[in-house]
Amino acid sequence: MQVIGIIGAGHIGSNIAELAVRHGHTVVLSNSRGPESLAGLVDRLGARARAGTREDVARSSDIIFVATPWSALDTLPVSGLAGKIVVDVNNYSPQRDGVIAELVDESTTSSELLAEKLPTSRVIKAFNHIYAPQLNTDNKANGDPERRALAVFGDDPKARGEVAALIDTWGFDPLDAGELAEGWRLQRDTPGWDVYDTAPELAAHLSQARRRRAM
Repeated sequence: MQVIGIIGAGHIGSNIAELAVRHGHTVVLSNSRGPESLAGLVDRLGARARAGTREDVARSSDIIFVATPWSALDTLPVSGLAGKIVVDVNNYSPQRDGVIAELVDESTTSSELLAEKLPTSRVIKAFNHIYAPQLNTDNKANGDPERRALAVFGDDPKARGEVAALIDTWGFDPLDAGELAEGWRLQRDTPGWDVYDTAPELAAHLSQARRRRAM
């Protein structure tokens, strides 16, 4: 069973941790305030969860979820994450994160910028178009025609496949949506963002997406 690491234990990070523990994974969490501040969350998650530093997460996890504010991305342990699958679950918001020119003019995507910061990691974009608590309420069995779909973007096909398999195990239909550069199709205010879609519906919404300025 894969060890799931989570850097950033806020709203989405804690829900991913709960989802992972429910499905039998060991989870290692970190945040900016130190392991001691996560004692309550770890107690709630149970024996399969523990807290550590960012370096602990990178060293001991098979797949790492990055759920930190944009301003904290420069604190990621670049060398420790080398060769690892790193799942970007964030959405860029200029009101929260400040103006980042290349994201405002949409000449690149936030996940591509993260991949530049982590050049030796296998960066994947996923879990960013679902409201965090729904990760633990919208799960359905494989084969259910109303099963919700989650998209996976990434430049490494094998890494996309591993994250897709995780999504399937966790109760959602994975949709391989192509390379990181296509991740704009599920940024804020696109047709498929924060919508309960089956796989065919999500595919249709991806095709309907049009680039537009973030501000």
